Amino acid sequence: MAKARVEKAPKFTIPEDFQSIIPFLDKYDATDDEGRYLHWSQLKWRVPKADAENIWKTVKFKRISQYKNLDIKDEAGDPFVYCIPHSMEALLYQLVKVAGGNVGAVSDTAASDNLQSKFLVSSLMMEEAITSAQLEGASTTREVAKKMLEDEREPIDEDERMILNNYLLLRFAEQNKKEKLTLDLILEFHRIATAGTTENNVIPGAFRQDDGIYIEDGDGNIAHQPPHFNLIDERLQKLCDFANEEHTGLNGCDFVHPIIKAIILHFMMGYEHPFRDGNGRTARALFYWFMLKSEYTLFKFVSISKLLKEKPKEYGMSYMYTEKDANDLTYFIYFQLDIILHAFEELKTYLGKKTNEFQKIAEILEKTIWGNTLNFVQKDLIKKAVKEPGRIFNAKEVSHSYAVSSNTARAYLAKLAELKLLLATKDGKTLIYIAPSDLLSKLDSGRV
Repeated sequence: MAKARVEKAPKFTIPEDFQSIIPFLDKYDATDDEGRYLHWSQLKWRVPKADAENIWKTVKFKRISQYKNLDIKDEAGDPFVYCIPHSMEALLYQLVKVAGGNVGAVSDTAASDNLQSKFLVSSLMMEEAITSAQLEGASTTREVAKKMLEDEREPIDEDERMILNNYLLLRFAEQNKKEKLTLDLILEFHRIATAGTTENNVIPGAFRQDDGIYIEDGDGNIAHQPPHFNLIDERLQKLCDFANEEHTGLNGCDFVHPIIKAIILHFMMGYEHPFRDGNGRTARALFYWFMLKSEYTLFKFVSISKLLKEKPKEYGMSYMYTEKDANDLTYFIYFQLDIILHAFEELKTYLGKKTNEFQKIAEILEKTIWGNTLNFVQKDLIKKAVKEPGRIFNAKEVSHSYAVSSNTARAYLAKLAELKLLLATKDGKTLIYIAPSDLLSKLDSGRV
């Protein structure tokens, strides 16, 4: 096996090493002065070389004293552990504050329920589906992919198929958020994620039947060899038990923060790598599923894959740090918390932009003869039409995007055509509606 880039961290043992760390106990803690949870490979360059190993062992001692052991173990039988230093508590506090609220609170606007439930769920779930597929190597552009999802047309190649699968996967995760985690549910997540794809000879909804799979470190070295395929059923059952176990801290049970628990499920799916392909997509779906199960409903609006796609090296390193430091999951948890916080910042920006766009068109419409005759969906369709002259709308897309019936969607579009704000025509037997190029000037001429 080739040597990975991350150096294995020196072990700290009691009582052998305790005497040598006494001089450093007052100066060093589980994190550095900036609250960073550094691995040995990072820390040794930041401290005096002569004392580096003893300083590391001091840091390790402080961490061990805070460790929480999990019932999940590696192939050798050693437990996975994590701790919650002060800087992690601060991140969790920020996340709970923002993720436990509503869309209006995130965007700093009085976003209505309509704004939240109509176009945001569909639009942002599409965003996550697209970037999750791009993270796995799909090359279709976002514009083409989103149009495919909006129009509900069949994928024309495997890249588009992967994107559609991801979208269906996220919807399935939301629909099954009240279910317990089982091997069958994991297999169904995977079947949806990989249906109609052929990468790595994947069999949708089936665990791998060999050990000819490993994870590289970015330089072609083997960074992680997943546990033996004969152990997959047994090990994933233990992961299901962990997911289903009560960790509320009440009535004498252990407390595991729901966000941390979701992150651990994400990590373990990558660690076990039970499938020939689609492990990452399944892991991210499992994360979403558990967050929604834990009633963090705003997680359906955030795209973690977009940010993971921008930080593939850090994503991989957070796995390697854990494996190269005695199964300490804290590295991966910190990385994911940072990703999630940034995702909420992006959500805030996105919501602000969408709210402003809608309000601008709403203000223009209020000053026209149509101001009081159009509902929220119709106003939002006008907003899209102004933004993209020539855009084609149909009842199927509107029904899908705004969670209304096909008949309601047809009625909304017919009304806009009757008011000459959209142009109605036929594409074969399908009635379609086109955004006129002069729509904005029409709105100006309709001012009262």
